[in-house]
Amino acid sequence: MKMNVEEESPRYRLGASDILLSPIGLGTWQFSQGQGMVGKFWPRLDPALMLSIVEEAYRHGINWFDTAEVYGKGQSEEALANALDELKIGPGDVAIATKWWPLLRSARNLESTIGERQRRLHHRPITLYQIHQPFSRSSIRDQMRAMARLLDQGLIRHAGVSNFSAEQMVEAHKALKSHGHTLMSNQVRYHLLDRRIETNGVMAAAQDLGISIIAYSPLAQGLLTAKFHSGDAKPTGMRRLDPHFKPQSLEKTRPLINALAELSAQYQVSPAQIALNWIITYPGDGVMAIPGATRVSQAAQNAGAMGWRLSASDREALTRISAEVLS
Repeated sequence: MKMNVEEESPRYRLGASDILLSPIGLGTWQFSQGQGMVGKFWPRLDPALMLSIVEEAYRHGINWFDTAEVYGKGQSEEALANALDELKIGPGDVAIATKWWPLLRSARNLESTIGERQRRLHHRPITLYQIHQPFSRSSIRDQMRAMARLLDQGLIRHAGVSNFSAEQMVEAHKALKSHGHTLMSNQVRYHLLDRRIETNGVMAAAQDLGISIIAYSPLAQGLLTAKFHSGDAKPTGMRRLDPHFKPQSLEKTRPLINALAELSAQYQVSPAQIALNWIITYPGDGVMAIPGATRVSQAAQNAGAMGWRLSASDREALTRISAEVLS
């Protein structure tokens, strides 16, 4: 018998904007087609599969997609746009978040490459444009000045950052504010086995400023699905280099995985859905998550983490076990 669950609002506000997004979005790093500096970590996916993943996510209530310039040198952006076009999903039906890669570039490049972002996205509106990480030839102030010009020209709707520390995020917020705009988000790593933003000031500063947290890698590269602990899957690719997938680390995190499995049986959902639901309900409605998917079933499963809530006592128990494992 399925347990009673709490009702949850299906949409969260993006920062101080009027944009309402599903608590779960679809991350599309895996659409990189094996191209570029970071895209090589993923195999090439058949266009029909990528289309089906986007379709399944949208059909199950996901209304926004996160991509980036560096994901396959624009391949991810274009694959996403192709899928949306073929599915006849209009620009007003979904939101698109993408990112500018600042390494070894100046703020001027932020503006000079916006045309390429628009071309790759088939001129769909860029709902959220993010600085992918804080390392650039230009200061944060100069980057925000360039972002403000894009906003003033209507080339993007909202601005965000990614991988920014609390201090960098506050600086970006103040700089953008001086040009009459508001920083909407900070995309950071956050999951049950990486809760640093709760103690390093990022979460607190975001809450104080009304900035949304977008959690990437919310399933810890699949570690929180329980399939690696059960032996159903073996680490491949870059996971083989990740110490979290070593036998001793798997054993250390087993109490948390056991707790996820126990709750998944009680709620009749998967361990991954329990882990995702914790992210989008534990800190309140200021955190959204962007799990990826390389299979259609994963897109449906990710979306299934919405529309219900872990009980307060179950969230507290999971939070406590997570802290014990991390100590």
